[in-house]
Amino acid sequence: QVQLVESGGGLVQPGGSLRLSCAASGFAFSSYAMSWYHQTPGKQRELVAAITRDGSTTYSDSMKGRFTISRDNAKNTVYLQMNSLKSEDTAVYYCNAARFWGPRGGYGNNYWGQGTQVTVSS
Repeated sequence: QVQLVESGGGLVQPGGSLRLSCAASGFAFSSYAMSWYHQTPGKQRELVAAITRDGSTTYSDSMKGRFTISRDNAKNTVYLQMNSLKSEDTAVYYCNAARFWGPRGGYGNNYWGQGTQVTVSS
């Protein structure tokens, strides 16, 4: 019943842009903090950006100024606008929903999407 479906990934050139979308269903979207993480082989999943239910945002330092997270509660969708993409941004990007958000990330009824591949290459 709970479902997070990411879309919008693909292959882009360095300096390009992508907008990822995560469509949520099966839970009270507007009551949850939403976030994006990414992961490359051999590394831990890393926070990219988060947005609380009241719209407060948090960004990883390496993404700050280039990426923007937003949410549309009417559409049960969270977005990640990615600009000035670098090869180092290549990863699988995962959507996350959590009941609460704290310094170490989300907790409480923590849900994950299946991930979408982003590849930045010339």
